[in-house]
Amino acid sequence: MHGIAALQPYVIGLVLLWASLTKLFSARMRAEAGRTALARLAGPARAVPALRLAGALELVVAAALLLPPVLPVEGVAATALSTGFLAYLAYARLTVPESSCGCLGAHSRPIEGRSFARAGLLLAASVAAIWAGPYTGGVWAALVAAAEVLVLLGLSPELDRHWLMPLRRLVVRVRKPLAPGPQGEVPLEVTLRLLYRSRAYCSASARLVSDVQDVWDEDGMRFVVYAAREGLAVFAVPLADADPAGVRVALVGEPALA
Repeated sequence: MHGIAALQPYVIGLVLLWASLTKLFSARMRAEAGRTALARLAGPARAVPALRLAGALELVVAAALLLPPVLPVEGVAATALSTGFLAYLAYARLTVPESSCGCLGAHSRPIEGRSFARAGLLLAASVAAIWAGPYTGGVWAALVAAAEVLVLLGLSPELDRHWLMPLRRLVVRVRKPLAPGPQGEVPLEVTLRLLYRSRAYCSASARLVSDVQDVWDEDGMRFVVYAAREGLAVFAVPLADADPAGVRVALVGEPALA
């Protein structure tokens, strides 16, 4: 446990260093300041100065944590800063839930559960840093610290474009959710995309009063049924043809359900 506590100042210090440099030197971050919760807390005109002040405070605490010697007061300072950060997130979530936090980078996503989880993990690490001493080695302690860093990165929406979005694109390429199944089954989404592009659907769409009511396959066609003002609208979509011109529609005089 002493080895894990000894590494907490470095984990927290690196995160605070990243946050401070972003706030102090990122032009995009300054441009986004008016759309963060800081603008509500400090006022739109003081959002950028407040951002720089927060960055300067984070830089001071980060330097104290990363540079020797290791002192309990550094952990206390980090704990106070993390507590303030958590309180700021709670205030922002209650007052301006649609705004971003402006914590570690410029992005337009509102404050979410991951932001609170990241703040909670930083607070726990800061409390542990109060009892930190010189690091004397230890594989398990290093592995725990590395896992903490990875979790903190994963909890940061600011980094999603660097790892989460590429991962999602890879999953789509591997799984091919719109591709035919192993038995040649065509997903319904593919049929509906073809249907929506067809002249038959465009000509009948104003008469439709429901979502898809029924679907079945027969003789190389997929029949898609909607409720319509006149009764039912039955679309016949070719399963083996990607040409929207092949889609046909028939209106069946059956009373539509209210």
